[in-house]
Amino acid sequence: MPELSVRPVASKRDLKRFIELPYRLRREDPQWVPPLRFERRQFLDRKRNPWFEHAEAELFLCTRADGEVVGRISAQVDFRWDEFHGGSDGMFGFVELEDDPAVAEALLGAAGEWLRGRGRSRMLGPMDFTLNDECGLLIDGYEEPSMILEPWHPPHYRELLEGYGLSKRIDLLMWELWFGELKEGTALHPLIHAAAENSREEGVVLRNMRRADMEAEVTRFMEVYNVAWGANWGFVPITEAEVRFQAKNLKPILDEKWAMIAEREGEIVGAALTLPDVDQALARMNGRVLPFGWVHFLRRKRYIDRLRVFALGVVPEHQHRGVAAALYERQVQVAGGLGPRGGHMGWILETNGPMNRAMEGMGGKVVQRYRIYELELAESGGERRRADA
Repeated sequence: MPELSVRPVASKRDLKRFIELPYRLRREDPQWVPPLRFERRQFLDRKRNPWFEHAEAELFLCTRADGEVVGRISAQVDFRWDEFHGGSDGMFGFVELEDDPAVAEALLGAAGEWLRGRGRSRMLGPMDFTLNDECGLLIDGYEEPSMILEPWHPPHYRELLEGYGLSKRIDLLMWELWFGELKEGTALHPLIHAAAENSREEGVVLRNMRRADMEAEVTRFMEVYNVAWGANWGFVPITEAEVRFQAKNLKPILDEKWAMIAEREGEIVGAALTLPDVDQALARMNGRVLPFGWVHFLRRKRYIDRLRVFALGVVPEHQHRGVAAALYERQVQVAGGLGPRGGHMGWILETNGPMNRAMEGMGGKVVQRYRIYELELAESGGERRRADA
């Protein structure tokens, strides 16, 4: 077995190799859609991504003796996570690796060692960098294609992580739901229509987000997001700077008719953000805008027929008014016109009974499952818990 070494990313060349690795490892996986390279560079830029204002991270490369990169991983500590969930957790993410247990052991060992050196006793992940970003390891639904802001991993990733000793912390469910008459058996349950009518009687009014005022609109959405998701496992409120960063990234792809705000007596009480699946247009670009990537994007953009409900939430004190039902109903109405008729809804925590029942009541089905893993870190050396121990 050729000798392996793991070292931190320490130069622009290292960062380029870190970003490029999945383009080599995944090139034969038709379900995986290459992300845009410039977007990945911006996201990992410590001066541009405001997540680094309250966190620290190390990126690692695993190479063989001949210098070939065979794996990558991040280890990170989020001080806002500490504020809301205590200071014993560290995270890992951006996992890409060849199908080799030795590579998995080297990478996870390096991440655990870095976290332990910062006083962490548990490692959670994968998170790239947080639960508000791409997160979880795909463990079921490999036949589903990658969609916008959804990770896709080959089956051996699960085998390697669990073989190292990581165990389940919680699963995230991705639901598929088709609106309108595109597919049979997807009519809304009558109780959802009744709840939506109740919201109107309660004075709830729906409107679309205004693209011309998108930064402010996304700020309003995130205010709802920070309140509505507050009780969820692992939730950390997003900061104002992160809102601006997200708004800038989402504005080029946002379709106003799919971005909704619910108001009552001038107060924002709910919101839903649904995104067209631009991965369908990105699929042939191989992560590059130039020289011809933009041509592929423009040609394929009009053929987008899927969407992803990225987030839908209601301020807790208004959840009894049927606001969520009204947002569901409006999405069905929009789908009845031109454009995508359905796609993925989520992710949703497996423990979120009300939301999962709502998805089931609307005719949805779980098509993918992502897993957040955990590993207890020993005080010194040998944090690995072998699967056969």
